[in-house]
Amino acid sequence: MKRTPTRGRPYTIAGIVLLALMLFPVYWMVNASLQPAGDVLRGAWFPLHPDFSGYATAAHDQGRALVTSLVVALGSTVLSLALAAPAAYALALLRPRGATPVLFGILVTQMVPGIVVANALYGAYNDLGLLNSHLGLVLADSTAGVPFSTIILRSSMQGVPREIIEAARVDGAGRLRVFRSVVLPLSTNALVTAGLFTFLFAWSDFLFALTLNTTETVRPITLGIYDYVGAHSNQWNAIMATAVLAALPAAALLVVAQRHVRAGITSGAVD
Repeated sequence: MKRTPTRGRPYTIAGIVLLALMLFPVYWMVNASLQPAGDVLRGAWFPLHPDFSGYATAAHDQGRALVTSLVVALGSTVLSLALAAPAAYALALLRPRGATPVLFGILVTQMVPGIVVANALYGAYNDLGLLNSHLGLVLADSTAGVPFSTIILRSSMQGVPREIIEAARVDGAGRLRVFRSVVLPLSTNALVTAGLFTFLFAWSDFLFALTLNTTETVRPITLGIYDYVGAHSNQWNAIMATAVLAALPAAALLVVAQRHVRAGITSGAVD
């Protein structure tokens, strides 16, 4: 029986309502960032005369925090992919002895609460002198990025046709050459997906930033907003402008990489 267009209309309306409810906080954040300083509850529903003073204040006060977050997120992404790609290649295609327990251990690490990892790292960092450093945050965020990236990349690399690998081996390519010239190019979507989610995790991290920093030397944007709310509770336009600036890189990356993410998530799902 053919479904009439009117039968699906309630679902469409319900979807639009749910989407509007989910996007309302984003709208209110942008709207409040364009209002004059003061009580945002008295602001207009639409900024007919936008005031960009909040963005000027946010850029002046939180510009360094934005740069810190960018450095840490990019560093964590590069390190995670550099470690996860060879590990995934070995687990997916080389089949070393003990691969199953290793994979199980990787999955278990995803279940460890972040506060447990943060507390353990604090003691180690205190002895190694890595507290209040960019390197310390990069390594801490990579503790989540490496296992996640390994799982995503392994699933994708398992779907690489064996015929292509065998053809490369017949042509004289060694395991390293096969990895670099065959497997990695065919795993581009998975690499982008793993890198994107690792970047987003590092960019939005608050727990490691709060635990592993005892001074204001290295302050990511998440910690900057946390401190900013208490210090400037009467400047909500600047607070909301900071939140908008913090959300822009993540939103831009999602828009640019969405095609690769769709393909990367489903790659390896069907053998």
